[in-house]
This record gives sequence, structure tokens and C-alpha cells, in this order.
Amino acid sequence: MSRGIRIGGIIVGGGAPLVLIAGPCVIEGEEFTLTVAKGLQEICRNLPIPLIFKASYDKANRTSISSNRGPGLVEGLRILQQVKKEVGLPILSDVHSVSEVPRAAEVLDVIQIPAFLCRQTDLLVEAGRTGRPINVKKGQFLAPWDMAHVVEKITSTGNEQILLTERGTSFGYNNLVSDIKALPIMRGLGYPVIYDATHSVQLPGGAGKASGGNKEFIPHLARAAVGAGVDGVFLEVHPNPEQALSDGANSLKLDALFPLLKQLRAIDRIAKEDGG
Repeated sequence: MSRGIRIGGIIVGGGAPLVLIAGPCVIEGEEFTLTVAKGLQEICRNLPIPLIFKASYDKANRTSISSNRGPGLVEGLRILQQVKKEVGLPILSDVHSVSEVPRAAEVLDVIQIPAFLCRQTDLLVEAGRTGRPINVKKGQFLAPWDMAHVVEKITSTGNEQILLTERGTSFGYNNLVSDIKALPIMRGLGYPVIYDATHSVQLPGGAGKASGGNKEFIPHLARAAVGAGVDGVFLEVHPNPEQALSDGANSLKLDALFPLLKQLRAIDRIAKEDGG
């Protein structure tokens, strides 16, 4: 069993019930972000299931130079602070450089390290020094056991508040696959494991100037991961994925979330009956 990590009033891991990390890929303005956060909160209250809200203030790894990146650090953090104030949810977002970390740590409850930066020693160490919980996306190019080195870099700062997220492994060009064995392997490192069911169906760069996706497989992979005993599920959710400014091709539609979460919660209870 992984250790439990406290994020606000939520416990992730340690045998605690499944946690949801969800929100739009990128911040699309204050009103939109608050509306989605409130919609997610209402859905999760009705189940109930603990919720951490996520949205990126900057998408530094978009396919094209012309792709929308979000509002940037200052405006993005202001909007995320409003979500905390008005909706009362813990907040997760990505950092991309050492210089961003101190400012981001003032607002974020969870600092996320993107998959393509998961080996960046200086970034990991700077994030660890904040004392905030750190969610590291496993690079599509890494084996699950290689995450031990990532963990070591963060714990060198004395920070043991670590989440490890699986988001698929590169399989040829413009394709990802999920190896379910990776989930218990990473849990064996002693930290909570999250499954990113939406980025795992992404087709990186698969739509020419943007990434494609096979969103129809999101429920199948999410159910498999929860059955394997993960501590949380990460989902990019949007009211109208076809109009999303980023990652619409692999985002779950907001009105499809409740029935999926209902299934995942039931599977989670069964998976953890033996102590998880």
C-alpha cells in the first residue's frame, strides 16, 4: 500500500478512496474556468468523490507555434486563485521552468511536473524545496521502474509528498499505449499512483499541427486502471471538447463524467477490499 498524501482536506493513497484530478487542459478565461470547476464540484459531491481541480496556465509543449498556450503565469495563477476562493477546491497546475516554481507554489496545492520534463533535475529539486505535494507525470519514454530516480531527486530535498502519474508510453510514431503492469510497479515505490486516462489516449502530433486522440477508449482504460488499484484518476474534462483550445481530441465531455465516476467508485471499492 502507498503512503497517504494530504492535499487540503483530501487524502490520496494509503488505502483512501479513489480521488479525481480533473479540469480543462488549459485555462480558457476566468468565467469558463469557474463554471467548469463548479460543474465538476457538483458532480463529485453527488457521488461523493474527492476532487482536485486542474488546469494549465501555460502549455509549453504544444505541437505548433500557433497553438493556444493559455493566459500565462500571472493571469493564470490569478484565475486559479479565484477558483480556490470561490469554489473551494484544491488546485493543480504544471510548471515548466525553475523560475516559475516559487510564484506557482504561492497558489498551487499540487505542483505538477509535465511528462516531457520529468528528468529535469533542477526543476524537480526546486519543486521539492517548496514543500508542496508534487505530481510527476511519467515520461512517455521512461520505464516505470525508472521513476525511482525521479523520486530520489525530489526526496533529496526532504519532501516526501509525491504522486506518480502514468500517461501512456510511446509506441511507434504518434501513438501511445498503456501498460497496466506499470501501475503496481510504480506503486511499489511507495507513493500514490494516478492514472491519466485522457492523455493516455492522445495521439501526439497525430493531427498534423495538433495532437489527435481516441477519446472513446477513456472509460475502458480508466476502469482497467482503477481495477489495478490506482489511488486516483486524472481526466481532462470540457463541456464541448470539439471547441476546446487544447487537447479536445482526448478530453472527456463533462456530461459523460458522472456515469463513468459512478463505475470507477464501485470498482475502487472492490479493488481495495483486500487492503489495496
